[in-house]
Amino acid sequence: MLQSPLAIDVRRGAIARLGDVLADRRIATEGRIALVVGPGQGERIERDVDLPQCEVFQVSEGTVDAATDLGKKLRSGAYEAVAGIGGGKTIDVTKFAATMAGIPMVAVATNLAHDGIASPVSSLEHEGGKPSIGVTMPIALVIDVDYVQAAPTHLVRSGIGDVVSNISAIEDWELAGRVNGEPVDGMAVTFARVASEAILHRPDSVESDAFLTVLAEGLVLSGMAMSVAGSSRPASGACHEILHAVTQLYPGTSNHGELAGLGTLYASFLRVTRLGWSEPRMHEIRDCLLRHELPVVPSDVGLSQEEFVKAVALAPDTRPGRFTILEHLNLSEDEIGRSVAEYVETVGR
Repeated sequence: MLQSPLAIDVRRGAIARLGDVLADRRIATEGRIALVVGPGQGERIERDVDLPQCEVFQVSEGTVDAATDLGKKLRSGAYEAVAGIGGGKTIDVTKFAATMAGIPMVAVATNLAHDGIASPVSSLEHEGGKPSIGVTMPIALVIDVDYVQAAPTHLVRSGIGDVVSNISAIEDWELAGRVNGEPVDGMAVTFARVASEAILHRPDSVESDAFLTVLAEGLVLSGMAMSVAGSSRPASGACHEILHAVTQLYPGTSNHGELAGLGTLYASFLRVTRLGWSEPRMHEIRDCLLRHELPVVPSDVGLSQEEFVKAVALAPDTRPGRFTILEHLNLSEDEIGRSVAEYVETVGR
């Protein structure tokens, strides 16, 4: 059976109609709702949301401790549902807390930076790093285009990199199927592929409401792909291993979606040069990233080639047990260095 949200509402002014979504879908009939917002958004959101009985909680950190503390408050407050309103960090904290409290969670996205808005996974920081933790998928999704367009443009463009990275993740999953006999879920692959292909060749960009709607729907489909698969496999391969390694080695470097796009293009280059993959396909990915002003080489995110090489070498350790092209090739650091130099020469602007 396919788990999916009861409602998906993508449009301008969607936050103001949050109460209607909750009532129409019988998610909350008495109006005892908790709202979770990120720092700096509380006043505007409280003004825009017409829910007189709601209680607002603010979260400022995307940590396991913050999510656990929120979960305890939700459990003691006897809420019918909780809405996490904000970016990925706020939504990830709320998903974990709602799962802990055993109540339904509505994801209300104010930016489209990555596919966590609809996934059954929370990426939360703790002393050991930033693992992906299994949680209950949001019961409904509300994406307010007004808020999305008010967010910094680079955050909106970031989501493009995360959706396009599905192409690389699918290739890695199918490689694991061929080499190791790992089961590949066709439904999950379909959702993930449709999400990325819908974005790959579009000539418009984040200034267009139509583009933002397709991007939002693509991020939702990516989340549903992960739900079907029971893991992040259809949307996370070598591309995400590289981004997690960069984040671990060089904290504060760029953001999730931009690094996912960069990791996707490098992994695609490895497929072209080592596995005979389609070079025109790699250039389709490159053209998409450039069209939306996303990074394509390490220097675009402030990394030297040597720093990027170290991140690629570390990448397999960030997801033990996951088989991607990086594990398949098992390149030495010297071999990675030569491939990165060739990659920069090939795909550089």
